[in-house]
Amino acid sequence: MSTTEIIFWFLSALAIFSAIMVITRKNPVFSVLYLIVTFFAISGHYILMNAQFLAIVNIIVYAGAIMVLFLFVLMLMNLNKEGEPRKNRYLLWSGVIAGGMLMIVIIAALQTSKPEIVDSFSKGDIGLIQNLGMALFKEYVVPFEISSILFLSAMVGAVVIGKK
Repeated sequence: MSTTEIIFWFLSALAIFSAIMVITRKNPVFSVLYLIVTFFAISGHYILMNAQFLAIVNIIVYAGAIMVLFLFVLMLMNLNKEGEPRKNRYLLWSGVIAGGMLMIVIIAALQTSKPEIVDSFSKGDIGLIQNLGMALFKEYVVPFEISSILFLSAMVGAVVIGKK
């Protein structure tokens, strides 16, 4: 077993464990923190596939900005145990049954598919940031600059609206 396979299985186990912890935790703050761990594990998978740009964007956008936003919203909501309504047992059982049926469908779909084994993702330069930058600034420079002007005008508009 190679080092890449060991890292892959460790990241997979970490992602599955933390995803399960996200949905089983009663405290929403802990759920968000486990979701951040899940995003980091997925970014590790992107690095193993030689897609460094996706890994960095995943960490910056999802684990950074969106999760911080979720934490702020959860802190502002002030969730109390007294304020939570009691859940109906039939609703819980219907959720368990629906989840079990979904799991059966996914297992049946995976049994008919043939897994494609890739020897090494690190061969080639498909996901490198250098190639993305070269394509972005050679072939797509005009749309890139138009989108940057659009973002700049949106930021100016947000500041103007926020001043009032």
